[in-house]
Amino acid sequence: MPDAQSVPATGTPLALRGVERRYRTEAGELPVLRGVDLELRAGEIVALVAPSGTGKSTLLHLAGLLERPDGGQVMVLGRDAGGLPDDDRTALRREAIGFVYQFHHLLPEFTAEENIVLPQLAAGVSRRDATARARDLLTAFGLQDRLQHRPTRLSGGEQQRVAISRALANSPKILLADEPTGNLDVDTADRVFSELLDAVRGRGVAALIATHNPDLAARMDRTVTLREGHVVPG
Repeated sequence: MPDAQSVPATGTPLALRGVERRYRTEAGELPVLRGVDLELRAGEIVALVAPSGTGKSTLLHLAGLLERPDGGQVMVLGRDAGGLPDDDRTALRREAIGFVYQFHHLLPEFTAEENIVLPQLAAGVSRRDATARARDLLTAFGLQDRLQHRPTRLSGGEQQRVAISRALANSPKILLADEPTGNLDVDTADRVFSELLDAVRGRGVAALIATHNPDLAARMDRTVTLREGHVVPG
């Protein structure tokens, strides 16, 4: 796999401290997270395994700066991101965080290569360098013959490999994944997940991966779950 920019062997790229999240409903406030504490170390891959409706997606959205907490701190690269202005949160998210979803969410009108180039251009990378990195990433995932294919001409596994490459395009320190192989058949899911783990470990990225699959969770460094709005060991 191509080298990422230098990542310290130790450190805490992501820390949630006493994080709370509530949603307003017709019946009143609904507490979802009641004081979440969680740290991800550089190079650590953590499985988030919890039943549907317990707040997994909310936790990922807060960690990824897509939502703001109602209480507590979301520390990203040592910065308390919860209270930052929107523009600063967007810049920090672009700099530090990569996302992989169950459904690839590729831009259908662009090729595999272009889907990797675009987020780099948004981060200020030159088109030449962005194209070179896109080709390196896609080649590392065995897609060197698919660079100019649009998503509709790719298999499900190939589309998700492109999505993982896109998440790694800007050399994030943190990777968040929500059921990244949940939409694939068993054999394809196993291969894609192995490639995801290799890519993350090879770059020293801190990763939080939500999954319902206990076999996949067992391949990560540790497992946590959500219980009554708190993160506890799985």
